Amino acid sequence: MTSRLSTGTSEVTIPPADLVGTLTVPQHARGLIIFAHGSGSSRQSPRNQAVAGALNELTFATLLFDLLTPTEEADRANVFDISLLAERLVNVVQWLGVQEPSIAALPVGLFGASTGAAAALVTAARLPERVRAVVSRGGRPDLAGHALPMVRSPTLLIVGGADFSVIELNQAALTQLAVPKALKIIPGATHLFSELGAMDAVIAHAAHWFEQYLTARGQQGPRTK
Repeated sequence: MTSRLSTGTSEVTIPPADLVGTLTVPQHARGLIIFAHGSGSSRQSPRNQAVAGALNELTFATLLFDLLTPTEEADRANVFDISLLAERLVNVVQWLGVQEPSIAALPVGLFGASTGAAAALVTAARLPERVRAVVSRGGRPDLAGHALPMVRSPTLLIVGGADFSVIELNQAALTQLAVPKALKIIPGATHLFSELGAMDAVIAHAAHWFEQYLTARGQQGPRTK
């Protein structure tokens, strides 16, 4: 890593693939939310940065990082290699857990977008004791395949109301989840949620979900909805 993890913002390099990320730890952080970006995106995504900034204000630590190296991104097939993306995300969750006690003690949430949502769900299925909650924005949870019934983390799926094919894929994935779950459809929003007020709605739903399942009252265990 390039700098010590502490309160504030640190640029980190995560082995063994030397993935680059930005870790922000506010004072009195109540949870750590790791972002898994989707196809054609990166830690520089203005949409995910907006979500992360809002979560930081609510005293959640965040990590935005690139799932692929620049060389790997050049091969478009890697963007849809869910096994590869999930393996990277599992490694990052585990790596953060051993860096510093203040990070290791924080409950973990995952925020996935596009294909990153599938990687987040596979990771949640593989690390049920570590991952407390998952939020998907415009995601492809269906690509998590056989991992969906094994997810034990409360999961929120957020989809744009004008993103018709993705709505259907999210509805199908929702039926396979056997945990507290919800599907929120943002009226009039397209896949990038660029419409006026759309990202504000995403932030509000995501923040509420993480407040419910990562804070003290949410740690008492999953509740049925």
